[in-house]
Amino acid sequence: MLKLNFMKHFLLLLFAFPLLVSAQKNEGYVISGTITGYPDGTIVDLLNGNNGAPEKTGKIVDGKFELKGKVDVPDIKLLSFNKEGNYIPVFLDNSKVTVIADAKSLDRSTVTGSKSHDEFRVYSTAIQPYQQMLSQQDVTFDEPTRNKGVAAMEGFINQFPQSYVAPLAIYRIYQFTEDFTRVEKMFSALPKDVQGTPVGQFLSSQIAESKINQVGSIMDDFTQADTSGKPFKLSSLRGKYVLVDFWASWCRPCRDENPNVVNAYQQYKNKNFTVLGVSLDKSRQPWIDAIYKDNLTWPHVSDLKGWQNAAAQQFKIFSIPQNLLIGPDGKIIAKNLRGAALGQKLAEVIR
Repeated sequence: MLKLNFMKHFLLLLFAFPLLVSAQKNEGYVISGTITGYPDGTIVDLLNGNNGAPEKTGKIVDGKFELKGKVDVPDIKLLSFNKEGNYIPVFLDNSKVTVIADAKSLDRSTVTGSKSHDEFRVYSTAIQPYQQMLSQQDVTFDEPTRNKGVAAMEGFINQFPQSYVAPLAIYRIYQFTEDFTRVEKMFSALPKDVQGTPVGQFLSSQIAESKINQVGSIMDDFTQADTSGKPFKLSSLRGKYVLVDFWASWCRPCRDENPNVVNAYQQYKNKNFTVLGVSLDKSRQPWIDAIYKDNLTWPHVSDLKGWQNAAAQQFKIFSIPQNLLIGPDGKIIAKNLRGAALGQKLAEVIR
């Protein structure tokens, strides 16, 4: 999805590393590292886990490095070496942290130094059976798997209700269930300082976003010009299952997703299902050309105002592709169904 923020990518990255977390409160942190495989003088950067910006910089000397500083709350950081794309994640707090690593296997690095070390180990063990699935895009879970995964994460939260690792467990519960009502209840029970961490703030923003175009609510009507320039109202499709698909000809992820939407449309178009494409294009011809090239044989509308598209503004669409599946009664059934998830949801609701 275009405009996907750094935190979403980083939450997936967490699964690739044996991260051990520190939560003991001291005057500041000291990261003492021993690493093989890099020459002396190699730059070591401590990056902000939210935006990737460098916060501390040091150098490797005799196979060792040291970084000192202070954090207001425990926070996700990334240790980067030689400005390369491989990292060691560190959930950093104001404690003495020891890192042992090898350049050829950063994913097997160890990070030790505090009470939360053991807490994250418990979390890692609990999430291990589901790591591969959770790191995939557009994954859906069968009920037994979902229930076991949720139970594992709830078990961790119940055992460590004050832990700075808890927001990660709550985020995984969202991945399993997509139930933000449940997630919000669990998040509100966390201590305020834990809610205020970057992962907590990310969760808070996702909870707020979930209340926009909420599942179960009636989708408001809108009118835009179709490809022939005539007004077309969403409500003219009332009585059908409708996938309202926000996209654009210039959006590569949208174009990559189009074949999947085409397959779903072909399979269900004779079963009371259709698609309404809402384009965030600014120019008419590229929009029309993409419709024909991608074989998008359903109704399309656009006011050709790009990101200022009135329907996109109305429904708070700030990244694409995005879609909303509404039922014959106009209620929103699901949001952002991509890949296999779209076909699976249609098979569930259309008999």
